Amino acid sequence: MANILAFGRLRAVSTPSPVESPDADGAPGAAARVADAHVSQSPIPSLDGIRALSVLIVVIGHSGLQALIPGGFGVTVFFFLSGFLITTLMLSEHERTGQLDVPSFYARRVFRLMPPLLLTLAIAYGLTYAGLLDGGITAKGLSAQILYFANYYGLFFDPGNTVPDGTGILWSLAVEEHFYIVYPLLMTLLLGLALRPRTIGALLGCVCLAVLAWRIHLVHAPSFFPDRTYYASDTRIDSIAYGCLLALVMNPARQSSPARAMSAAQWTLMLATAVVLLFSLLYRDPTFRETARYSIQGLALMPLFYVAVRFADAPLVRYLNRPWMMTLGTYSYAIYLIHNVVIRAIDKNFPAIAAKPYILFPLTLLISIIYAAAIERFIEPYFRQLRHKFRPAAGAPQAVGPTLNPSGQSRSSLDRLVESPRTRAS
Repeated sequence: MANILAFGRLRAVSTPSPVESPDADGAPGAAARVADAHVSQSPIPSLDGIRALSVLIVVIGHSGLQALIPGGFGVTVFFFLSGFLITTLMLSEHERTGQLDVPSFYARRVFRLMPPLLLTLAIAYGLTYAGLLDGGITAKGLSAQILYFANYYGLFFDPGNTVPDGTGILWSLAVEEHFYIVYPLLMTLLLGLALRPRTIGALLGCVCLAVLAWRIHLVHAPSFFPDRTYYASDTRIDSIAYGCLLALVMNPARQSSPARAMSAAQWTLMLATAVVLLFSLLYRDPTFRETARYSIQGLALMPLFYVAVRFADAPLVRYLNRPWMMTLGTYSYAIYLIHNVVIRAIDKNFPAIAAKPYILFPLTLLISIIYAAAIERFIEPYFRQLRHKFRPAAGAPQAVGPTLNPSGQSRSSLDRLVESPRTRAS
C-alpha cells in the first residue's frame, strides 16, 4: 500500500501521479449580456463539470485505484481546460478593451491561487512537524513550492525527504505558472501585431510539434528517466497549448449561431475520439507513453471540449452542468491541493483504512470537499474583493458564448480562475 500511495514523492514513481492548478479570471458570461456579468459558476458551459470529473479522476487514482481510473489523464484534462479558458478570456478582454492588462492578470492569479496554496502548505507542514505526516521540513523545499519551482526541484535538486508527503503534486502548479509567465506576454505581442487568432493558433501548433520533438529527443538520450518528461514544464506545456489552440482556431464558446442538435457525423467523431483516448491509456509501450501519448490526448480532447461547450444540453453533456457538478468544479482547486495530504496522513496514522481504496476514496473526498467549502465560505470572499480591483477595464458587455450554464447559482464570472490538477497514474 505504501508503494501505491507514494505519489507525493516525485522521484520514487515510474507511473503517473496527480496535481491540480488552474487559472482564468472571468469575462462576461455567455448571453448574460449585463454589465456586471453575474452568471452561473463558470463563464463557459460545461467547464465546471469537466473540472469536477477531472478532480474525481485524480483523487480516485491517488486513492490506490489508478489501475482502474487513469489519474494522469485527469491532470492532462486540467491543463487543456486551463489553456482553453484563459485564451478565451484573453480574446474577449482584447475585443472589449483593445489590450491585455498583463500585470492585472498576474495579480488576479496571485490572489486566486496563493491563499489556498499557503493554507494547504501550513497544514501539511504542521502535520509533518507534529509527526502525523511523513516527509521533511526544509527551507529549500518550502521555497521551491511557494515559488512554483516544485517540478524541477523534485527532479534535479531534491535529495529526498525534504517536503511533507502529499505535497509533491505541486509540480503541476509549477508547469502552469511557467507557461503563464510567458503566454500573456506572447499574446499581447501577437494580438498587438493584429494577427488573426487562427494565425496565432498555427504558431502554437508549431510549439506543440517542437515540444513533441523535444520529448522524443529526451526519451532516446542515454540518461533519460521517465519522470523527466512527465513533470518538467518544457515537456508538458503542450498539454496546455492544445487547449489554447482550440480557443484560437475553432472556439465553441465564441460561436455566434445558436447550437443545434448534434449530427450523426458529430456523434461518430465523438465515438472515434473516445476510442483514440482509450488507446492512449491502454497502450503501455514506454516510449509511446512519454512521447506521443500527450500529443494524441491533446488532439483528442479538442472535439470533446468543442461538443461539451457547444452542445451543453446534449444527452450526457447536460449532466456536466448540474448544480452539484458545478459546485464540485468550483471546489476542485482546493480539493486538489489537500487530497493527497489527506491520503498520506491516513496512510501513516490509519493504515488499515488506507489499505482499502474503496473506503479511502470516499473518506478522502469528503474531507477534501469540507476543506474546499470552508475556503470558499471564509477565505475566498475577501480575496475575491481584491481581485475585483484588478479586473479588465469595463467596456461594452460582450458574450463569450451562445448559452448560459443551466444553474441558478450566481457568481461573478470575472472571479473564475482555471484550476488544474495533475496525476502520474495511468
